[in-house]
Amino acid sequence: MNSIQTSKMIQIIRLVRLLLHIFSGLFQSIAYPYFSRPRQRYMVRKWATKLLKILNIKLSCHGSLPTEDKQRVILIANHISWLDIIIILALYPVRFVAKTEILSWPLLNILCDRAGTIFIARGKRNDTRRVNQDIGEVLVAGDSVAIFPEGRTSDGTVLLHFHASLLQSAVTVQAILYPVAIRYRDMAGASNTNVAYVDSTIVESLKLILKQPTIKAELYFLDPINCTGKNRRELTRLSEHAIAETLQLPVLRKVPEKLCGLPDE
Repeated sequence: MNSIQTSKMIQIIRLVRLLLHIFSGLFQSIAYPYFSRPRQRYMVRKWATKLLKILNIKLSCHGSLPTEDKQRVILIANHISWLDIIIILALYPVRFVAKTEILSWPLLNILCDRAGTIFIARGKRNDTRRVNQDIGEVLVAGDSVAIFPEGRTSDGTVLLHFHASLLQSAVTVQAILYPVAIRYRDMAGASNTNVAYVDSTIVESLKLILKQPTIKAELYFLDPINCTGKNRRELTRLSEHAIAETLQLPVLRKVPEKLCGLPDE
């Protein structure tokens, strides 16, 4: 059997294992809401870790994670792939804010919904107020939340402009903000743009990921930012700067940013 056939066989085996794992997650999700919060976090972490193993994703973590008993924690991260969600869950289970388009993904839409994902209709500006209120209620109830403020994915070679709209909740409940920098590399150590979920369907993205022998994922938990006395734009720029500096990436803006009078995005 030549290497091409072996590679194809490995892809098929990975896909079968992945589908079985997703169905296992769907089965567990039936009882998930009835477990205690510590047990839920354990289940999520274990499920995400196994998914990474199936796809042969090697995850390394840098920095200090917030303790699980820490209250009102918001993770704010750059966004490259749907894998971002999995690698974060494998280390620090949280509830995510995600676009409603995920509800169209087969099987995964059910998992996301039952895991307590907060969905936002990106095209509706008036939906932001509802989502900020939902985030605040989740934080006060004791769960942590993760936000991708770029609003869309990049290929990982630049950082897109961070939007401030969803950080009003952090100001309202006086949360603690943890910037999280995400990077993917290939086996040679170069930036792995094949992982990026940009201008493709979830099926096309999965095919690319299944083809790769190994994916190296790096997660950097940066110094927390106390929200007391800061507005949402200040928090956004501080987080954006910390992540850009860590990843050594330029920030891509449509127009030059003003030093004052910034719009409340």
